[in-house]
Amino acid sequence: MSATNPLAAADGKMGAVSYTPRMTNPLFNANRFKLGIFSANCDGGLTMSLAPERWQANWDDIVAMTKIADESGLEFILPVAKWRGYQGKANIYGKSFETLTHGAALGAITKQIAIFSTVHVPLVTPAFGAKAIATIDHVTHGRAGLNIVCGWNQAEFDLHGVHIEPDTRYDHGLEWFQIWSRMLEGGPEFDWDGQFFKGLRNLHTSPVSVQRPRPPVMSAGFSPRGRDFAARAADVLFLNVTELDQVPALLADVAQHMARYHRSIRVFTMGHVVCRPTRQQAEEFFHYFAEEMADEEGQAYYRRNRGATVQGDGGAAIARPFENRFTRATGRRYAGGYPGAYPFVGSPDDVAAEMARMSATGLAGCTVAFVDYLKEIPFFVDEVLPRLERLGLREPRGSSV
Repeated sequence: MSATNPLAAADGKMGAVSYTPRMTNPLFNANRFKLGIFSANCDGGLTMSLAPERWQANWDDIVAMTKIADESGLEFILPVAKWRGYQGKANIYGKSFETLTHGAALGAITKQIAIFSTVHVPLVTPAFGAKAIATIDHVTHGRAGLNIVCGWNQAEFDLHGVHIEPDTRYDHGLEWFQIWSRMLEGGPEFDWDGQFFKGLRNLHTSPVSVQRPRPPVMSAGFSPRGRDFAARAADVLFLNVTELDQVPALLADVAQHMARYHRSIRVFTMGHVVCRPTRQQAEEFFHYFAEEMADEEGQAYYRRNRGATVQGDGGAAIARPFENRFTRATGRRYAGGYPGAYPFVGSPDDVAAEMARMSATGLAGCTVAFVDYLKEIPFFVDEVLPRLERLGLREPRGSSV
């Protein structure tokens, strides 16, 4: 190829140069345990339930919830890029807001929270992605971020007439990232002729990003290939964790991937919060929406399309962590966070203590979702965040950035 990868070291290994951002993005603040809102741009959020209380993803509610999250000091907003729902009776994610325009709109009405956009790289050119993320970075004065997704659900891409190649999707995503990141760094125009992107000429974007050399990048990777991609391209890696005893082995595996490229990375997971004044109230509501009202057809669709296993480095099948303490206790599937989300269910003391245990495993942060984000986030902010401050996981509100 005619372009030189800006992350290549002298030995030719991708990503051997550590990412040292010069930015004020709250993702890099002093809080030991970072928190972000996940999936609120989609109806249902993470709740595969028929409960009428579930999130409807109305725009004005999204705005109101985001303003509360912004004022509370939560680190980031992370939307999901969806083009087709998870079917079933509830068909959660059947309604969703596109994440780049969502990011620009929310960026204009917030003051301190990081605004991520999720991009499916098979659908967006690197040049368009660079221009769009740079735009949001200027709108937010340096609070934009990219969640890069290489694609897995072919049914969604059929809507675009795009076919995903499972064996090369991460290679394609890595080349996309190389072009995108180099454009945001600025400098002279360049051409690119690679394996997946050929005949790109006079590549540049103006303005470049406010954050230098670029905004932070997130990715999710359960498979070894997904983790290797994160080791080369991402600054934050999301892993599915359903029980805390899974974490040490997961982090050890991530560390091995990162060592190949002489990099380090922050590792987060995703959670679903049901917090009420008492543990009994939380558990009763959890069992109502997650068991009695579960959308079992939607869950089955997700598991079937996502796959119960992935192929490990040696070819052996690795089971995805779908089950949690509730499913193990009853033998039933729950709709409390779609399969793979960590359940935080209890009083404010319970939730804060569980997050402290999660932090102690070495995880750097967690996303949170609720059955109804707007109705539930005020209680979480008022009751759980002060407890996390007292536990030393977060700085007093207003002093962490």
